[in-house]
Amino acid sequence: MKRTTLICLSFLFCGAVFAAAPSHAEVSCTRGGLQQAVDLYLKAQGAGDLSGLPLAKAVGYWENIAAADIKTGFLTKALKIDHHRSVFDADSCQTFTEVIVTDKAAPYVVGTRLRVNHDKIAEVEVLWTTTGYWLFNAEAYLKYSSTEKWDPIAAEKRDSRGKLVAAANAYLDAFLEQKIDLVPWGFPCVRVEGGAYTGKGSPSDSCEVGVPGGVNIANRRFVVDEVMGTVAVFCTFGAGGPGGGSGAPDLHLFRVENGTLRYVHTLTHLLQSSFRGTNSGSAK
Repeated sequence: MKRTTLICLSFLFCGAVFAAAPSHAEVSCTRGGLQQAVDLYLKAQGAGDLSGLPLAKAVGYWENIAAADIKTGFLTKALKIDHHRSVFDADSCQTFTEVIVTDKAAPYVVGTRLRVNHDKIAEVEVLWTTTGYWLFNAEAYLKYSSTEKWDPIAAEKRDSRGKLVAAANAYLDAFLEQKIDLVPWGFPCVRVEGGAYTGKGSPSDSCEVGVPGGVNIANRRFVVDEVMGTVAVFCTFGAGGPGGGSGAPDLHLFRVENGTLRYVHTLTHLLQSSFRGTNSGSAK
């Protein structure tokens, strides 16, 4: 009788534990918890179904820097994802994910930022590009991005958060006053811009080519990952005011190795037909 009672109590205890466990307990502001948030995002985006996302009640949602309704927004569009790459910023509880879709019926290259608050996703920001947008070519973007080496950097060789942000800022600052000598250029360094590619397979490949002047890269928000040596910057290409350029929603993703630039990816939510400058073929 005593043994039976203990077994019953054990089952009751286990049932209580499992019943109390939150459905998204792994989402948190740790590297593993942020990875879980990204995994849930990718599953949701692939299905076009938000029901599996642990969204905060007052979740913030933006598409191409404009506030939008998450229930009817881009996340409800089911995507056939060919490739993705993520950045985890435990210091600011944020993630960034680059998503490439080559589906001929609906090709996209997307950048998504998440901010986690405890066990909930508190912010979602999406910048998407598709056919007709600045230098867009999803197949080319996939070809070059998927073959690049973005391995974790050995602990003793990692750059500090401050140094990574400084490298990104130096690159973006160069667009305004053309002070390109202040940018920590690496060699080789290649840039993928919408789909256009600057690399030629040479040790002297440089990301310095095609950097215009007189453009204020404004409204910068950073997602930084020291382990991967990466910085994702949501910004506007131009300040969006009189004489300050269009202010087009823009995204730059940097890989920094040994303090210098190795890879630069850029997306700009700007219709090619709306561009009013000189098209250098690769100018961001």
